[in-house]
Amino acid sequence: MAEIRATEIMVAAGARELRDSETVVVGIGLPQVACFLAKSTHAPNLTPLLEIGVANMRPIHTPVGLADSRIFYRATCWSGFLDVMGMNLHRGVVDTGFLGALEVDRYGNINTTLSKEEGRLRYFNGSAGGNDVASLAKRVIVIMRHETRKLPVAVAHLTSPGFVGGKSREELGLRGGGPHRIITDKAVIGFDKASHSAALISLHPGVTLEDVLANTGFPLEVPDKPQATPLPTPEELRLLREEIDPKGVYLG
Repeated sequence: MAEIRATEIMVAAGARELRDSETVVVGIGLPQVACFLAKSTHAPNLTPLLEIGVANMRPIHTPVGLADSRIFYRATCWSGFLDVMGMNLHRGVVDTGFLGALEVDRYGNINTTLSKEEGRLRYFNGSAGGNDVASLAKRVIVIMRHETRKLPVAVAHLTSPGFVGGKSREELGLRGGGPHRIITDKAVIGFDKASHSAALISLHPGVTLEDVLANTGFPLEVPDKPQATPLPTPEELRLLREEIDPKGVYLG
């Protein structure tokens, strides 16, 4: 069997965070791959939603974006953006929001709007439905690369709120439960219940604590004995490589 890739460890970790019978608003890319892996293994009754209004889709071919009609295949509903935002998120029935990000800071605040590099601003798509997801889902999972510039002390632009300034969600007036996990290509990070600050959960196999700390731009709370992130099982690898993303569109 081919060597296990960091992306495969990431999506397996993300899939394990999803529970059977949950409703999940999922982003395109690795969140989508993790969602389909969970649905193919321990969570067959998982209901994925795309912000454009597609529900419970099960594509055969790997779609490359929301405008790719292959993402609609076998969906049980095709409505619209307002239906997912209003009738699901704002009604409080979304269990998990699964997102990507340009930046995430120590309190789980997300930036998908702009980057500041060498004094220059570069603009991206912005929130789309991300702010609604981060504000209203019962918990939020982010999956991203682990780099100092992507994990700063404070995001360059607060697109979608986490625990802003280390405050509780109640203090912020937000109904959703807030950040739950940041899954990177080096580690799984959670959030301390008291300080609401990022805390290490596990290190991926072959990754050292020193490597993680050197590539994290904020102070990371570390347990005495960090756990090891479980590797994907042989069946999970088969599903990822043969059925879910056989061409490596997202897994690489």
